[in-house]
Amino acid sequence: MGGWKLEIFKMAVYMSFPVATFWYFNKPKFYEDWTIKMRRELYPPENKLHTEEIQEAIMQHNKRKEEQLIKLMESEENKH
Repeated sequence: MGGWKLEIFKMAVYMSFPVATFWYFNKPKFYEDWTIKMRRELYPPENKLHTEEIQEAIMQHNKRKEEQLIKLMESEENKH
């Protein structure tokens, strides 16, 4: 139909299109701003006050759990 020249052209397009798109879209400048924006949105910088509050809440929770376990162990001990 088109001959060998057309087939060579089609093969060149088939091979160069994926390579060209990979080369274009794999540049850091293409997605750097978007990546930084999304990273800051998903993982905001830590606030020391919030971190301290969270650690304090965890410690209080663990302390309450330990007290409950001690009471439970004491009540089991008294039964035997």
